[in-house]
Amino acid sequence: MTDTASRPRPITVALVDDYDVVLMGLARMFDQYQDRVTVTEIDARTAVDESVDIVMYDSFAQPETDQEEVSALVRNPRARRVVVYTWNFQPELVDSARGHGVHGYLSKTLPAAELVSALEAIHAGETIVSEPQRRIGSAFGLDWPGRTEGITDRESEILALITQGKSNAEVATLTYLSPNTVKSYIRSIYRKIHVTSRTQAVLWGVAHGFTPDQRRIERWRESTA
Repeated sequence: MTDTASRPRPITVALVDDYDVVLMGLARMFDQYQDRVTVTEIDARTAVDESVDIVMYDSFAQPETDQEEVSALVRNPRARRVVVYTWNFQPELVDSARGHGVHGYLSKTLPAAELVSALEAIHAGETIVSEPQRRIGSAFGLDWPGRTEGITDRESEILALITQGKSNAEVATLTYLSPNTVKSYIRSIYRKIHVTSRTQAVLWGVAHGFTPDQRRIERWRESTA
């Protein structure tokens, strides 16, 4: 019989993104690995007085690693390790993340088993950067606003940024896409949600969960004070 007392405790992981549906999908990926990973924090309204092994920063509709948000996480004494979870693998973003002291830069294409193994390696002291690869879609189990309406993960992120009031140029900057690529995504979004103007798209986004639910990053900033 296995001695349960000799098993290592599960890694504690806090998830940071402003969209509940995004984080709940990520949390569900860990369900079958509860003996190895415990999600300790999603709700930004909970107390922030305990340290966690790893903070996962999901980049969906949030600033990338060249912005202050990731630095705030790395500086926070509650976060023993910080991991960026993203689609974007531009060399300058990876270099920026490593320059800030991030311990992992992991792809959203990783299957759950590989993601858990990567987190365990990071917890053990390794620095893990996923191999950049052609965009093939998110790992099975992830979720995003508009998925049930046929909106892809990337389209969802762009619509979320538009719903936040970002211009096309700002969306391009935040997603590291070209302006023409952003315009192409927006045309596809309009067709799928049956609108013909940006105002209509924003109203649709507000009505369908494309506005941020909670400013989780602010809670992590506050706890450094």
